[in-house]
Amino acid sequence: MEKFSKVKEVIAAIEADAEKFYNGGNAAAGTRVRKAMQDLKGLAQEIRTEVTEKKNSAK
Repeated sequence: MEKFSKVKEVIAAIEADAEKFYNGGNAAAGTRVRKAMQDLKGLAQEIRTEVTEKKNSAK
């Protein structure tokens, strides 16, 4: 659950940059959004692995 909370924190942190990029055309904000999305991808994979392990250990 800790990693899921981290995902929510990352999304909340990049919300302003996403707004700047999509509505303001700020290229640097777009770069920050891309980096955060890459971080989210890694977190999502870690969560998937944890869920699979927990599910399989319950059998």
